[in-house]
Amino acid sequence: MDEDDTVVLAAGCVLWRRSPVAGDLEICLVHRPKYDDWSHPKGKLKRGEDALAGALREVAEETGYAAEPGSELPTLCYPANGRPKEVRYWAARAISGHFTPNHEVDRILWLSPAAARDRLTQPRDRDLVDAFLRPSGHLRRA
Repeated sequence: MDEDDTVVLAAGCVLWRRSPVAGDLEICLVHRPKYDDWSHPKGKLKRGEDALAGALREVAEETGYAAEPGSELPTLCYPANGRPKEVRYWAARAISGHFTPNHEVDRILWLSPAAARDRLTQPRDRDLVDAFLRPSGHLRRA
């Protein structure tokens, strides 16, 4: 396998919380100005990094929130920049934090699952919302 065939390993989360106003379920999406897209927080793993640890690190870096991991969600595999990419995902409940815009992510939104599904740029990311909403898809409906 040459370098162009090496799988890019990444991890992320469907980050969720209960609305501070109404208590409704909300999902966090990040806007990446480099791609002008809306997605779940995710990123490449560091060499030798555990996937779940990497997912939680990426959530913290991109959203400013510490998160409690729940169930593992489906892994997405797709080509990115001519190389295969594999992204492992978990449901994760936002525990604490505050968003500060940065060079990677300039905005976040907390949306209802239906609104999040509609806002996501990539159809494959919508499948993660569907998996998250299944009864086994996230940390017990706290």
